[in-house]
Amino acid sequence: MASHAHARNPNDNLTKSAVSAAPRVSFVSLGCPKALVDSERIITRLRAEGYEFSRGHAGADVVVVNTCGFLDSAKAESLEAIGAALAKTARWW
Repeated sequence: MASHAHARNPNDNLTKSAVSAAPRVSFVSLGCPKALVDSERIITRLRAEGYEFSRGHAGADVVVVNTCGFLDSAKAESLEAIGAALAKTARWW
């Protein structure tokens, strides 16, 4: 009887984190109290999905700016936050 050799995947012994690191997120919450509550819910979900959080934009794979779209001051502040994130990450998709 012929034996069947099992082809081994070279990544079999690597953990998931060693194969691909969790995406790093920088999060900015601006605007009204409802936006803050929404931000907390988003952050909780992202953590549950395995995302890590960066203290600054430079170490992040993605920057999320969550704001209130009803306040003109929040809109202006959001544009400033997006500009700052772009200056630190120098990437745009």
